[in-house]
Amino acid sequence: MAEEATDLAPASLARLARADLAALTLRSTPAVRLVRRRYSNLLKQQPARAVIEFAIAVSADGRWEGRLIACEAIALHPSALSALGERHVARMAKGLANWGTVDLFGVTILGPAWREGRVSDATIEKHARSTDRWRRRLSLVATVPLNSKARGGKETGDARRTLRVCRQLLGDRDDMVVKAMSWALRELAKRDAGAVEEFVARHHERLAPRVRREVTNKLRTGLKTPRRPSS
Repeated sequence: MAEEATDLAPASLARLARADLAALTLRSTPAVRLVRRRYSNLLKQQPARAVIEFAIAVSADGRWEGRLIACEAIALHPSALSALGERHVARMAKGLANWGTVDLFGVTILGPAWREGRVSDATIEKHARSTDRWRRRLSLVATVPLNSKARGGKETGDARRTLRVCRQLLGDRDDMVVKAMSWALRELAKRDAGAVEEFVARHHERLAPRVRREVTNKLRTGLKTPRRPSS
C-alpha cells in the first residue's frame, strides 16, 4: 500500500502509516521500525516541511508506535531536524506520559533541536518548572544530546546548560526525575568530568542519594554500578 503513495499529502501518508501499524500482528519495536523505514523511503526526497507535517500527524494519537515513527522519520531525514521550530516541537510533545516516549522524544527531537538553537533555553526551563513529572524528566533528558558524542554533541559537551537544568531540579525526589538527573550528569561526565565533580561536591546534600552514588561511581570507575568483586 505505502509503495503506491509517493504523491499523497503528508496527512494522507500518516493515515496509511497508522493503517499499516494497525495491521501488524505483533507491535514490537523491530516491526514498527520496518513500517518507519517504508515511510522514510517515501519521504526521502520530500522537503523538510512535508516530513514534519507527516510526523505531527502520525503521532497525533499519542501511541508509542506513531511517536517512534515520527521521531525517527525526522531524525533520519537530511533536513527535517534543522527545519523544526518551537511550534512544531510543542505539537509533537503533547501528551507525553511515560518514560519510553519521553526519552525517545528528548534524545531524538527536543535535545538536538535545543542544541541547534531551534528551541530556546526558556522552553527547557519551563519544562523543568512544570508540575508534570514527565515534563521535568524531559528537561533533563534533553541535555543528553548536548553531551553525547554519539548523538551529535560537541567534543567538550555543554556543562553550562546541562548544569543549569540540574540545579533547577536538585530538590526533586520523583523517581523518574531522579533517574534522569543521574543520566544527565553521567553523560556530561564523559565530556567534562571536572564540572560534574565540582557540581556534586557543591550540591552534595541536596542531591538524591541515588544520583550521588551513580554519578560518583561513574567519575571514579567509568561505570554507573561497578561489579562487586567475586569472593
